[in-house]
Amino acid sequence: MSKRIMIVDDSVTVRQVLRLTLSNAGYELLEACDGEEALNVMSGEPLDMMITDLNMPKLDGIELIKKVRQKPEYRFLPIVMLTTESADEKKQAGKSAGASGWIVKPFKPEQLLKVVKMVLG
Repeated sequence: MSKRIMIVDDSVTVRQVLRLTLSNAGYELLEACDGEEALNVMSGEPLDMMITDLNMPKLDGIELIKKVRQKPEYRFLPIVMLTTESADEKKQAGKSAGASGWIVKPFKPEQLLKVVKMVLG
């Protein structure tokens, strides 16, 4: 059975790149355009990993992670932030919220797959 990854980004282009890269590598995907939609889409769904943008409308990546971490079934879900932000204080905020890792945009598909494989084992 393939691993299920939730991808959350308000950029259609970024979601397309993620979808192509991850689906071609054999992963099953759920998608959302912001944190609110992500919470609705993932509700009760079994997931192996989440990749989320930081800056999004409605509910940003930090708040999304905090809400996901409050749900017992997702408490230990690996969550990787994918963002243009590289400032240490943003990384620390992500880590404090419960992010497992950080990838700075723009990214190379090989770099993304390397991180995904490392996180999923």
